[in-house]
Amino acid sequence: MTAGLGVVLLMAAGLSGLVHCFQPLFSFNGNSSAHSDITLRAVLRKTAEVCRDMAASEGRDFSLTIDDSLTTDKVQRACSSPGTSTILLSSVIFQTSMFDMVFGNANVDVVFALSEEHHFDDETFQGGRDVITAGVAAVKASVKLENFVAGRWTLGRVCHTLQDFYSHSNWVELGKKAPYSALIRPDQPLENLADGSTPTCRNCEGEDCDNNILPDLMQQGLLTSGYFNIFSSVKPAGKCSHGGSFDQTSKQDPVGGINKDDISSSHGSLHHAAADLAVSATLELLEDIRVAVGDKNFLRLMGLSQSSVLCFVIDTTGSMSDDIAEAKRVSFSIIDSKRGTPQEPSAYILVPFNDPGFGPLIMTTNADVFKDNINKLSANGGGDIPEKCLSGLQLALTAAPPSSEIFVFTDAPAKDAHLKSTITALIESTKSVVTFMLTDVLASRRRRRGSSHVSSRKMNQADAQLYRDLAQASGGQAIEVTKSDLTAATSVIEDSSASAVVTVFQVVKNPGRPDHFTFTVDGSLRNMTAYVTGASSLTFNLTSSSGLSQNSSQSSGPLASSTTAGNLRRLSLNTDNQTGSWQISVDSNSPYSVKVIGQSSLNFIVYLLEAHEGAQAHGDFNLKEGRPLSGGNVSLLVFVSGSDKLKVSEVNLFDSSGPTEVNGSVQLIERGNFLVTFSGVPAGNYVVRLKGEDSSATSRSSLSSFQRQAPTTIKTSSISVTARANNTNVEPGSTISIPFTVATTNGGVVNTSATDTFTVRANNDRSYTSSSPSTVTAAAGSGGAANGTVTLTVPGSAVSGTDVTLTIEAENAAASDVNYAVLRLSVVAKVTDTARPVCQVVSTSTNCTSSSSLCSSSHWEFIANFTDGVNGTGIDSITVRQGNGTLNTSTVAGAGGENFTVVTYSASCCAQNVVLAAVDNVGNVGKCVGQVRESTTATPAVVEAANTTTAAVTTTSTGGHTLSMSRCLWITAAVYLLWK
Repeated sequence: MTAGLGVVLLMAAGLSGLVHCFQPLFSFNGNSSAHSDITLRAVLRKTAEVCRDMAASEGRDFSLTIDDSLTTDKVQRACSSPGTSTILLSSVIFQTSMFDMVFGNANVDVVFALSEEHHFDDETFQGGRDVITAGVAAVKASVKLENFVAGRWTLGRVCHTLQDFYSHSNWVELGKKAPYSALIRPDQPLENLADGSTPTCRNCEGEDCDNNILPDLMQQGLLTSGYFNIFSSVKPAGKCSHGGSFDQTSKQDPVGGINKDDISSSHGSLHHAAADLAVSATLELLEDIRVAVGDKNFLRLMGLSQSSVLCFVIDTTGSMSDDIAEAKRVSFSIIDSKRGTPQEPSAYILVPFNDPGFGPLIMTTNADVFKDNINKLSANGGGDIPEKCLSGLQLALTAAPPSSEIFVFTDAPAKDAHLKSTITALIESTKSVVTFMLTDVLASRRRRRGSSHVSSRKMNQADAQLYRDLAQASGGQAIEVTKSDLTAATSVIEDSSASAVVTVFQVVKNPGRPDHFTFTVDGSLRNMTAYVTGASSLTFNLTSSSGLSQNSSQSSGPLASSTTAGNLRRLSLNTDNQTGSWQISVDSNSPYSVKVIGQSSLNFIVYLLEAHEGAQAHGDFNLKEGRPLSGGNVSLLVFVSGSDKLKVSEVNLFDSSGPTEVNGSVQLIERGNFLVTFSGVPAGNYVVRLKGEDSSATSRSSLSSFQRQAPTTIKTSSISVTARANNTNVEPGSTISIPFTVATTNGGVVNTSATDTFTVRANNDRSYTSSSPSTVTAAAGSGGAANGTVTLTVPGSAVSGTDVTLTIEAENAAASDVNYAVLRLSVVAKVTDTARPVCQVVSTSTNCTSSSSLCSSSHWEFIANFTDGVNGTGIDSITVRQGNGTLNTSTVAGAGGENFTVVTYSASCCAQNVVLAAVDNVGNVGKCVGQVRESTTATPAVVEAANTTTAAVTTTSTGGHTLSMSRCLWITAAVYLLWK
């Protein structure tokens, strides 16, 4: 094993012949489309369509051409709520959510690289559809629980399998111009499949494979796909192969392949047709999910938001009364001031903790639910310390969307300090920022004892250092105040809740030393704020680009107004007409930090990447989970938002302890995406800094230099940890085994002669039962690799749609180095109800006239029955997909035991069509169409006495307002229905 297992530089020349699907992230082969392109095209178009329909239903204008030229910035602006013209918008949250789907998509080529059903290889059409069916059910279940992050990852994986069908089968060759809808409708038969003994291909003519599918197969319209195997050339006689240099079956008669993965593939001339059909199929899938979950939840699933979540982790022990009261005050202030505005938090998360308990996690999009739960918090117990702070924080980190800001309130040390490396791993993986509000920290490193020799509740400096370390890793702050000063310190929470907040500069000095730091103020920045934390003896001096100065003794001056609370100095900067380079000089020999933020649409997000190993038969990149290897090459995906007229001039890795700075090579890929590569990165703790120039109209000058900094620290490691689950979905009541490999590296390459022993820790955020070895050792002759297995048991009570995050850590014998792997698994109950609700039209009655001028004075009525069958899960909601009228529903029980939902729809004769959709309790969707015609009446039929539910709503939307069944029931002796 001589190849580096870490993050390596991708060379375009090395991609040839490695393809077994549409490329996952990037296509370097001409103008081919990758899975990421296909997914983003579909997501942007469908999101824009939903926004357009919602705008029409609300009588608002929507001015955006929906085509393949859409970008996240364009869709974000077009979908913005009314009244946002004076509010800065950022598409970073939206883009981050799309990257969740993109990376979930690409992950299929890692976890399921050789699974034929995940790629529709080997004619496994039923298996491929089963993968899609289970995945779609999981997405809908996750959305129902408002678990949108898990839903996005699963949706990305489903899209991969669906998209591969059009590249790997002969659907395109058969002349099909529309998606194969049966792939997402499991109640429909898969028809015209070539059986296992039917020959499907003949040899290619040299390099020309355009006509290698047998004419008889084409004339009969039979469906086939290519066989693929990187180890064996064996395949059924006469069958097509996938093709490509790594496909051994393509070397056996009939030689060649039929894949359309890119323009150089065996059937590369049909690549664009396959990609376009894959986009259409993804749109069809997204529409099915949209109808099932409703428009608002669909947009939440897509991550279309102008604001971040509000997330609190709160110590509820007896001494925390003041802190809880302040958390209530500041959260209520944010909610009440932003409710109904574009800056209203997109979700609310609350995690209480104490000892011995923590949780439950409360996650909701309803502000009143959050208020009710935080109101219920009370401070009690906790006479002994410490508390389970990190366990509560672990729940928040895995529940919150990536790049969230989490605020932790506590006055006690962490009882679960052993979770520090797990929390650090989750911070680095999720890129969430954690700020600790620490009250009454002792100045000494030893905790005082009372007269009864019982430790006081107050934490000492050593206790607080744990929180400082985690804050530094995340780009947050550890704010230390007295309880009486806490109100002044929580202004940082209100600062973070503003829209489009960016980090311009941040540094931590530990140990402290006098130093000066420069940062660039660009024309797009508004409401800039600087935070300086440190000892009370710390002093600083601020100098603007125009040469004006202000020192720390001035609470109000020409450059800033400042306030002090505990160790925090907050400076509200006055940057008007002073763009350019600013400087802050700090004089302190104690540890301190400096952070500068502002509001700007111009921001960036960054992801660590790793190249697919050639042995996996895939080229391109995948998301890197874990730390990059010391001395190795590092690759980053950088997305810059907010302007289409910017130039990225520099991306570097900066370690302030050295200081060490490593400059990257920047390559523009497309649509604001940059591939940045670094060679031979030394060991260290780095942050990513980006610099460039912006000439957009939003800047206050014609050409403005800018800088931004990613909050999360990137720490290198000389330990490689890889883990691969054989499935990403786990059923309640089942056990899954996850093998992992640990190795020591040197210069980014595995040391094949090493025989090291590693300490292993495996933790999951759900506290599910798991087992793992406490240590693993690389035996002599093992190539330096130490192997182990983690088992995880999901309880039978686990709810479908939830997820579990497993962190596997490996530490060297000296306890000086650690690396990790993070796996996200979806809990999915076995799908048993795949039947869509069925519509039976009962009657259409009308008194409409032929005169359009009189239509408003006349009405028509449409009556239909929806049923989910005897064995179905039941109708959950009715949606008006098209129409402008009044909807009433009632439920009755039929003689055979099945429930019917009777729908009565009435509308003006000016709106002569209606499309209704019924969604059952697992998300299957059935539709019904009605239109004005001559009055008809069906033969009456009698249905047995039943409980009946009635509800009414007026709808004016073509985008689908959802009507849920009322819970009020009234009983009748008999119900007579008109039955057709």
